[in-house]
Amino acid sequence: MGHCLDTSSLHGAEVGRQKLTNSLRSGFLGSKPTKSRAFLRISPVKHPGRQQSCNFRCSVIQKSQVQAPDSVTITADNKRVECYGVFCVMYDLNQEEQPKTWKKLLRIAVSGAAGTISNHLLFKIASGEVFGPDQPVALNLLGSERSRNALEGVAMELEDSLYPLLREVNLGIDSYDVFRDAEWALLIGAKPRGPGMERADLLDINGKIFAEQGKALNAVANQNVKVIVVGNPCNTNALICMKNAPRIPKKNFHALTRLDENRAKCQLALKAGVFYDNVSNVTIWGNHSTTQVPDFVNAKINGKPVTDIIKDKKWLEEEFTQTVQKRGGVLIKKWGRSSAASTAVSIADAMKSLVTPTKEGDWFSTAVYTAGNPYGIDNDLVFSMPCRSKGDGDYEVVPDLQINDWLAERIKKSEDELLAERRCVAHLIGEANGYCDLPEDTMLPGEQ
Repeated sequence: MGHCLDTSSLHGAEVGRQKLTNSLRSGFLGSKPTKSRAFLRISPVKHPGRQQSCNFRCSVIQKSQVQAPDSVTITADNKRVECYGVFCVMYDLNQEEQPKTWKKLLRIAVSGAAGTISNHLLFKIASGEVFGPDQPVALNLLGSERSRNALEGVAMELEDSLYPLLREVNLGIDSYDVFRDAEWALLIGAKPRGPGMERADLLDINGKIFAEQGKALNAVANQNVKVIVVGNPCNTNALICMKNAPRIPKKNFHALTRLDENRAKCQLALKAGVFYDNVSNVTIWGNHSTTQVPDFVNAKINGKPVTDIIKDKKWLEEEFTQTVQKRGGVLIKKWGRSSAASTAVSIADAMKSLVTPTKEGDWFSTAVYTAGNPYGIDNDLVFSMPCRSKGDGDYEVVPDLQINDWLAERIKKSEDELLAERRCVAHLIGEANGYCDLPEDTMLPGEQ
C-alpha cells in the first residue's frame, strides 16, 4: 500500500530540496519506480492560475533498505514481480494488469479526512464493506494546515490495518491535487456553526469552501465522479458545489440525508416493537435541517403501512417527527459532541445504496438535484426524495408516492427554506440579485 503525503508536511525531515526532487522523479515520474509498497504515478496537476508542482510524496523503501525478496517472478510479458513478506512490487504495473479476480482500482477522495467522521468511515471503505471484497481502492485524503499531523496519523492507522484492498493512501491539503481522477468524492469537511453565528453567515462561509471544491472537481476529477456532500448546510452546499462543476453531470451530486432515514427507521422499529430490518420505504423529504420531513405515510413495517401497525396518529405526527428532526441536537447534549460513528455508517449506507440494486418495491433517501422531479418541487434545488438504483451508481426518483395534506404542508415549508438559502448564496452559484430572507433561523440537526 502506498502512503503519500504533501511534501510540505515532512516536519523535521532532513531532506534537501534537490534530494527530495530526485526522489520524487525516481519514485513516481520515471519509467522504473523505486522499490515501494505501491505503484503510484503522480504528475503535476494542471489547473489555471496555480503553480504547477507535485504536492504528494509517498513512503518509498529504497533498494538498500530492504532485504532480498522472498520471491521473484517474471511474468509472460517480461515484467518483474518481487515480493517481500505480504508486500509485492510490480514494476510498471498498469491497472489492467492487476489480479484478474479484482476489479479496476477505484479512487475515492475524502475531505475533512482527519475528522472523527472520516476516522470511522475510511476503515469501512478500506475493508471492502462498501464496494465489495473484489474492489481495490485508493484513498485520496484532503486535510488542512492545522490537521496535517492528524492526517498522517490516520494514514498510519490505515497502513497498520493491512487491508489488502487498500492499494494507495494519498494525503494533501490542496483540493486540486487530492481530487485528481477521483471517481467518488465524499465532502465531509466544513466549518461548524459557532455560538452567535447566524445561519446566513454559515451559508456564506461554508458555501465558499464548496464553491472552491466544486471548481477543483470540475478541473481534475473523473468526469462521472459521484459526489456526496456531508458538510452542513449540506443541501445548499451540494447545490453550490454542483453549480461550480458544470463538467460533471448534475445528477451525480448528493447531499446526505441517509442518517435521518436511519434515525426514522430506528424510532418506528422501537415504537412497533420490531427489528430495524422490518422497517422499509422510509423517506426523508427536503432539507437536512429541522424542517426535514420524515415520511411515515408511505413507510412500511413488515410490508404493511406504518399507520396500520402504529395506530397512534398523534405520536407519528408530533413526537416521531420532532424526534427525528432534533435527534442530532439531543445526541450532542448527551454525548458532548456531534454524531460521528452513526454519520459514517450512514455515508457507507448511502454509497452502498448506489452500488447495490435496490430491493424490489423499496427505496432510500438522498438529497438530489430536483430538475424534472415528479413532485412539483422547484427544479433548481438539492432536495431529499425517495430514490432507487440498479446498482450502477445511478438512480431514479421514485414517483407516485402518496402526498397527503399533512405531508404537502411540511414539504412546502422545507422547500421554502431551501429557496431562501439559494437566494442567500446567489453570489456563489452565478446568479445576480441575491439576498437573504430566511423564513426563520432553523437549526441543523446536531446544533444546539
